[in-house]
Amino acid sequence: MSKRILITGAAGFLGSHLCDKFVSEGYDVIGMDNLITGSLDNIKHHFPKANFQFYHHDVSKFVHVPDQLDYILHFASPASPIDYLRIPIQTLKVGSLGTHNLLGLARVKNARMLIASTSEVYGDPLVHPQSEDYWGNVNPVGPRGVYDEAKRFQEAMTMAYHTYHGLETRIVRIFNTYGPRMRLDDGRVLPAFMCQALRGEDLTAFGDGTQTRSFCYVDDLVEGIYRLLHSDYVQPVNIGNPDEVTINEFGNEIIELTNSKSKIIYKPLPIDDPMRRRPDISLAKKILGWQPQVDRKEGLAKTLEDFKDRLGL
Repeated sequence: MSKRILITGAAGFLGSHLCDKFVSEGYDVIGMDNLITGSLDNIKHHFPKANFQFYHHDVSKFVHVPDQLDYILHFASPASPIDYLRIPIQTLKVGSLGTHNLLGLARVKNARMLIASTSEVYGDPLVHPQSEDYWGNVNPVGPRGVYDEAKRFQEAMTMAYHTYHGLETRIVRIFNTYGPRMRLDDGRVLPAFMCQALRGEDLTAFGDGTQTRSFCYVDDLVEGIYRLLHSDYVQPVNIGNPDEVTINEFGNEIIELTNSKSKIIYKPLPIDDPMRRRPDISLAKKILGWQPQVDRKEGLAKTLEDFKDRLGL
């Protein structure tokens, strides 16, 4: 009998790629999304398949799924500053109430649950690179706090269900991920730079562009999550690409890739924007035998083709 998995946030960027993975591996996949930031375009290719079904539902409200469930992947949440600053209350609710509802469902079904946490739990880090034993530097009442603290609470709630109820849980801390199906108006640096370059507009960097990010291609991330779900490890695990790059360097890579005549212009740095971001993936290598396989040049080329296609270029 096929294993059954519920994937929340299924119509989003990461959720849709996880649907692809688990459908292709022969799982019976239930995708759930309230479509506030997700799009059915990302998963419509699965609708005719016998091993996929979609529930239009907000996990902040009671979640019911009939019959057996073996796994739950909780990926429902706005994940871009443009979203969680626009809908801060929903962001807090999906991380708190949504997580509580799904942990309850996992307990009833005796299912293993993996939650999508984030490098944002480290805030604007004072330790570099960031390893899982670093507790972070987060401003709980700053504008980004709604996302950071929702994810930190989500981790605490998940670990409490594991220790108190003996629930099978897994926690992945995801660093900057990119690839096909990112929203064009996502507001994050990659979609912004790529769309601006393709339209011949100047690229908008915040601050002086010396802050760093580490970009992981989505296929690598999905493989790491798949391995973590099926591992025996219950503590948080960083999944990301440690190849760190400044925003200025990254902007120039995009300009070169798109053959654009754009230049980089600068705007004030948003409040609490992290200056450095790079995962220590020693644990993922050791526990999961995982490390990124797709270098940035290859990943950006694949992403560019998807963006051009959706922009009609």
